[in-house]
Amino acid sequence: MTSTPTPSGLTRLNALEEQAARAELHEVCAAPAWVQRLLDARPYSTTADLYAANDAAMAELTPADLEQAMAGHPPIGRPRPGDPTSAREQRGMAGASDELRAEMLELNLAYQEKFGHVFLICATGRTGEQMRDAVRQRIGNSPEQEREIVRTELGKINRIRLARLVEED
Repeated sequence: MTSTPTPSGLTRLNALEEQAARAELHEVCAAPAWVQRLLDARPYSTTADLYAANDAAMAELTPADLEQAMAGHPPIGRPRPGDPTSAREQRGMAGASDELRAEMLELNLAYQEKFGHVFLICATGRTGEQMRDAVRQRIGNSPEQEREIVRTELGKINRIRLARLVEED
């Protein structure tokens, strides 16, 4: 039986000094509890192990932890200036019409007023229209329903960011 070699990016993550690893993981997810759980589970033998640790950490986040994680995400349609990650993830809004941008701003504000945090969705690969339709649909959810949807969406975002973090050098 042959074993699959560990991707060099995963080897690098495993070997990082704790503060450096903490900083890199914080770029994936802003919740300190999530970062600590992933640090505590090192070293990872495979990317599947890393993704499983993400899933387990996401399942354990408290509502306060989720708030911290969401605070690390800009509103849809307004990526942070100079932040290539949010710009890449929100690429679907890049060519949006002025009307769609205005509608997303209005929907984002209504969502934030209702739930107390930004509308969060795994935007990678979605069009502006798909994101608009999602916020329209989700604004009718209860806070409890929305918290669990946000947990799922954050888990997806984290997986994409973790994959980028451990890509082959």
